[in-house]
Amino acid sequence: MAGGITQTEYWNGEVGTRWARNQAVLDAVFAPLTEALFARAGLRSGASVLDIGCGSGATTLEAARRVGAAGRVTGADISAPLLAVARGRGGEAPGGAPVTFLEADVEQADLGSFDAALSRFGVMFFPESPRAFGNIRRMLRPGGQLTFLCWRSLPENLWVQVPREAVIPLLPEVPPPPAPDTPGPFRFADAEALGALLRSAGFGTVACEPVDRDVVLGRGETDAEAAGAAAHVALNLGPSSHLVRQAEPDLRARAEAAVTEALRRHASGGTVALRAACWLVQAG
Repeated sequence: MAGGITQTEYWNGEVGTRWARNQAVLDAVFAPLTEALFARAGLRSGASVLDIGCGSGATTLEAARRVGAAGRVTGADISAPLLAVARGRGGEAPGGAPVTFLEADVEQADLGSFDAALSRFGVMFFPESPRAFGNIRRMLRPGGQLTFLCWRSLPENLWVQVPREAVIPLLPEVPPPPAPDTPGPFRFADAEALGALLRSAGFGTVACEPVDRDVVLGRGETDAEAAGAAAHVALNLGPSSHLVRQAEPDLRARAEAAVTEALRRHASGGTVALRAACWLVQAG
């Protein structure tokens, strides 16, 4: 992490607070990918489910709806600000399973035993991935499966690449790429390496399916308004946000203008939608 901070510090600091304030925006952006995740997970009625990196709770509550009142769902995250939002949404799954939200590090915590585990972009940030996936495997009952979404490579993800390319020329220096196998959104872009990691953690079968969806970054009465809304998402919530997080006001303003213009070229009918490229992984 920048400045040597830990993942816990990062997600309990300004970033976690900002994501918590914008949970409705993030849920809307990721909606097509959430749909793909649950279609693959195939949660059965009455199942017990662990939601890893549950954030503000949208996927946890969806799991509760899908397994019904006879099931049980636990959402785990290290971010207190996001969990506060999740707990405040507890009534959003009427008729669903009982839900428990825990502030816990799934890399090492023993949270019980589960029929299924799932995660929407929550598994790429463990400091020690082998230990984390091994612990998840131990918490799954015989026959249980882990289903998760993770990003493919940066160039394939136009929703990140387009704003990034607009910002990079404005920076005094280009930030170096992250070191291999360190926490970050594109950590598992290599499906072969990811499969080997999961098998080494005790999973017998691993399937990585490419999933591409257009995600809506912004809407507006006009294409210009939609581009402005999309730029706000890109520079405040997306993976490119770290490029300008500590920027001086002048640089920040120029970055916003450049990103808005870049996204305006992708606007149509008052909507900015760009491709998101993921791996949909299932391991058992």
